[in-house]
Amino acid sequence: MGGGDRRVVELRSAGRRLAVDAPAALAESWWPRVAPHLPGVAPGSVPVAASPGVRPVAVPSGAGLVDVRRWLGAHLHRLHLEHGTLCAHAVSAQVPCGRGAVVLLGGHGAGKTLVALALAGRGWRMLAGDVALLDCSGPGRPAVLGGTSAMVVRRRVTARWFPELGLPPDGPAVVEVGDRPGLAIAAPGRPVPVAAGLVVDVDGDSSGAEAAPEPVDRHTAANTWLRASGHLLDRVLQTPGGRALHEVEDHAAYLRRLAFVRALSERLPLYTAWGSPERIAALAARLVAGHQPAQEVC
Repeated sequence: MGGGDRRVVELRSAGRRLAVDAPAALAESWWPRVAPHLPGVAPGSVPVAASPGVRPVAVPSGAGLVDVRRWLGAHLHRLHLEHGTLCAHAVSAQVPCGRGAVVLLGGHGAGKTLVALALAGRGWRMLAGDVALLDCSGPGRPAVLGGTSAMVVRRRVTARWFPELGLPPDGPAVVEVGDRPGLAIAAPGRPVPVAAGLVVDVDGDSSGAEAAPEPVDRHTAANTWLRASGHLLDRVLQTPGGRALHEVEDHAAYLRRLAFVRALSERLPLYTAWGSPERIAALAARLVAGHQPAQEVC
């Protein structure tokens, strides 16, 4: 993979354009496996020839499919920063009535997708499967513009909590379930204001089974958002030399991201919750209702 044949193509993410000098395989065969993991990129889209005179970002020579995906994600991170948008490691879902969204945060394996599955069972619409685009450019609440379209779950733990999905007892450790009814992820027609953020921990603490969600102080919230917003930069490529994706974000871009992180910690209520996916989903529903104007509550 990653031979000498290259093309300059243009990708579109949430209406923004990124010209890329990449292995020809990106447009020829890799795209269906890359696009669902790029925030704001429509699953059915295809790379097109870039306009003449546009300076593209160059994927490192020798990059395979996984490295291409990671490199593009890092550059989309920077592109969206320039437009007042954070790429946050988070799952997002919209309330059934269409007003307001919740953003689910947590590290790998915390249970963000499990809670999203429980919300989907309540009729919520999925907006982002792993990375959410959060517009922080305005003076009010941030809004979800979309995110990654892949709905990937850990097979064994998901089968435990959601046997109705009929996941096979054996097979890959992770599986895609976005083709199931109610689980398809699509960008909203317009930005969806975020009512609240929720740091989840499925089965993380049995003593918290009956506890109410706990509000997070601003300092802790800022650190939480800082970690989540650096997700697409937290890798070293497998290519010769092992370039770090943090190289993509220069100091000016970092300061811009930090300003948005501070804005999120000040403008958006953030909570933590423990327990089963269904219990956390119920808490999320109450939080969203409690942080909307009365006329917007379903």
